[in-house]
Amino acid sequence: MGSRYGLEIRAAQAGDAPGLAELLGAAGYVVAGAALAERIEALRHGPSAALVAIEWGPPSGLVVLHWYRGLDADAPVAQITTLLVGSDERRRGIGRLLVKSASQAARMAGCGSLQLLVGPGLPALDAFCAATGFEQAGTFYGRPLRKGR
Repeated sequence: MGSRYGLEIRAAQAGDAPGLAELLGAAGYVVAGAALAERIEALRHGPSAALVAIEWGPPSGLVVLHWYRGLDADAPVAQITTLLVGSDERRRGIGRLLVKSASQAARMAGCGSLQLLVGPGLPALDAFCAATGFEQAGTFYGRPLRKGR
């Protein structure tokens, strides 16, 4: 998608799974590399995109977005469901570049707006959202579709 000062933003590939598993693990999401490789491939074939920031080694950052049509808008809506930057890589503009690349991917998919899902109690992420042009628009509730999960 793009490159800046030795940093490349591109579509995630199954071969990125070991580095992404490490990045996700550092953020508290433990995923086996093989399962992650399968999930990356599934994302590549659906109404979604997974983009990685690469700089001299394993991924420095990750953004995952999905798009869908609703009844309230003419164009599909894109949602960023995952945005991660390695703790040692923060405050260098990688998150901004990932959001910019996600915006470009959403526009190419015909989307009219972009949302970023943020969990509660993350003031640094709230500040990041405000600084990158997002406006708070509410919350959501979730539940499993099968018992025991």
